[in-house]
Amino acid sequence: MISRESYIKEELISWLLKDDNPSVRYFVLADLLGKSINNPELIQAKQDILQKGIVPLILSKQKEGGYWEEKDNFYTNKYKGTVWQLIILAESGVKASDDVRIGNACEFILKNSQDPESYGFSIYYSTKTGGGRPGGVIPCLTGNMVFSLIRLGYLDDDRVQKAIGWITKYQRFDDGNNEKPRGWPYDQSEPCWGKHSCHMGVVKSLKALAEIPPERRSHEVNSTIEKAAEYLLKHHIYKKSHDLNKIAKPGWLRLGFPLMYQDDILEVLEILTRLGHNDNRMQDAINILISKQDKQGRWILENTYNSRLQVTIEKKGTPSKWLTYKALMLLKRYYN
Repeated sequence: MISRESYIKEELISWLLKDDNPSVRYFVLADLLGKSINNPELIQAKQDILQKGIVPLILSKQKEGGYWEEKDNFYTNKYKGTVWQLIILAESGVKASDDVRIGNACEFILKNSQDPESYGFSIYYSTKTGGGRPGGVIPCLTGNMVFSLIRLGYLDDDRVQKAIGWITKYQRFDDGNNEKPRGWPYDQSEPCWGKHSCHMGVVKSLKALAEIPPERRSHEVNSTIEKAAEYLLKHHIYKKSHDLNKIAKPGWLRLGFPLMYQDDILEVLEILTRLGHNDNRMQDAINILISKQDKQGRWILENTYNSRLQVTIEKKGTPSKWLTYKALMLLKRYYN
């Protein structure tokens, strides 16, 4: 077991607490340092999220009606559309109650992307029936939107509860060993619904369900969490389950933020440790993560969509406060 001092240095915390990234400052104070909700520093950091940094810039670009860019291209405009802004806002530590524009964006997605029959989220709007088009419902988007809406304060909304039900009903965790399910939605897009479960769909579904407080998780949610976690552990996070000597996708070893529909070892480890997992099948990925820490204790942004985002979020090839905070938190959970 490694010691806390070997990966969390005092000067590193000072760097993370500088006010140029109020979201990370807030999370470090709350999570790494354990400040109470009444702590003046924490209260000020929360207020700063809405006043400087990426959040006010993103909100300033929102159009009347609660969307960004073109109304109907909420998903297909990668990565300036509404779906992608909701994900970033959810990661940033804000709530719908903090700003009417955040609530408007949540309502827009629920009205335009959620399929009114199955309650999954679709990449297309249906001009015929309204809401999301059933043929465009996909698992990674549904997981991302459920995660975002819960983070933004919509857990008790009936539409989000029904979307959680979509995940527990339809999300797959098979590994290409058996005949894939038939019928809707499995007969759709091959990349999302092929013979092998979509890895990104599993990760985003688990990420969404992990946001539900343990005391609020139904039997179906707990069962789905267990299946999703075992699927990822069977792959040792980033490997081919049928040949653990092979990397499933090299890109999963390059760390990035925000990840949108993609994932990497840091995100998967973050989710699993939040759920309390400390499994030896995680160790290879943990070792790779630790090996990426520089001499100052920071992690470098290796993957970014910056040229395609509404606002620039850090710089590729430089130390990332987002990655560093997330890595430190999961290591703290894994080794404590």
